[in-house]
Amino acid sequence: MKKDNKKVIYWLLTGCFLIFIMVVVGGITRLTHSGLSISSYKLISGTIPPMNDAEWTEAFDLYKQYPEYQKLNNHFNLEDFKDIYFWEWLHRVIGRFIGLVFFLPFLYFLITKQLTKSTIKKTVILLIMGGFQGFLGWYMVKSGLVDNPDVSHFRLSAHLTTAFLTFAYTFWVALDLKFPCRKTVNTSFRNFIRLGLVVLLLQIIYGAFVAGLDAGFIHNHWPLMNEGKFMHETVYIEQNPLYKNFIEGKSGVQFVHRMLAYLVAFLLVSIWYKARKMETTKLQNYAVTGLLIMVGVQFLLGVLTLIFHVPVWLGVAHQVGAFFLLSITTFTLHRFSK
Repeated sequence: MKKDNKKVIYWLLTGCFLIFIMVVVGGITRLTHSGLSISSYKLISGTIPPMNDAEWTEAFDLYKQYPEYQKLNNHFNLEDFKDIYFWEWLHRVIGRFIGLVFFLPFLYFLITKQLTKSTIKKTVILLIMGGFQGFLGWYMVKSGLVDNPDVSHFRLSAHLTTAFLTFAYTFWVALDLKFPCRKTVNTSFRNFIRLGLVVLLLQIIYGAFVAGLDAGFIHNHWPLMNEGKFMHETVYIEQNPLYKNFIEGKSGVQFVHRMLAYLVAFLLVSIWYKARKMETTKLQNYAVTGLLIMVGVQFLLGVLTLIFHVPVWLGVAHQVGAFFLLSITTFTLHRFSK
């Protein structure tokens, strides 16, 4: 049987789609403040939600033992708890399902010798990344169960960024199999696209910081911050020492996220502009055109999310936009690399 065949490509692309669904549900979970509703971690039995009144009462009583209920949600009744429980449960179940979708077909392809040595190495890395992603999810939730009824924005960022990286690498491996040509087209332009990708990933990290600190609920004006200021004074006086303002302060983190948005837009539009002056293939042209459109859409979604005080649907749309922008940037880099 032919190695690295279409079935392997479809398997990897299915994994990409499921990671996308996982990120969407994760965004809803965060924006609905549902992430701390399940304080225990049971790999097998945790896939089954409470099935009767007694089990729901037991789960609710467990929730009551932790800071989120005691400090924020002590007005919750059982029906309120069920609403937030659903999103966190769904998020965890999808995570387990992704693990099975990656691992079981991998065993099948391995046993039936449908993978080359190179692809085996890459898929083992993917399995490790997926396992690490699951660990980071647990590690993130753990940070909100002690004193502060909210997860660490650093751990949230690590959890989200790892999901994005796992997707990007899975997509890259699938593209390697779909387009096996190894000829580098233009090294300097490839490196410029790499720069754009790195800055985009930094922006995704800061987007997670904004989400983790609820920093999107302040300075809800654009293009200037409150009181018509380019940089509000709270950007640099909120935390001490100064550097903490830009990694822990709400105003400082939002300011960096704003500035990175301009930089990402400039770099990706520059990639499109430079590509116009080159001799490109049809797929390369599609890639840079998609890049231009998606960066415009994502920039607009970011502005709307901010000025409308982060409604859930817009917050999720903005996160989905980041996912699509990473996808098209990864595809662009691949098409101009190999």
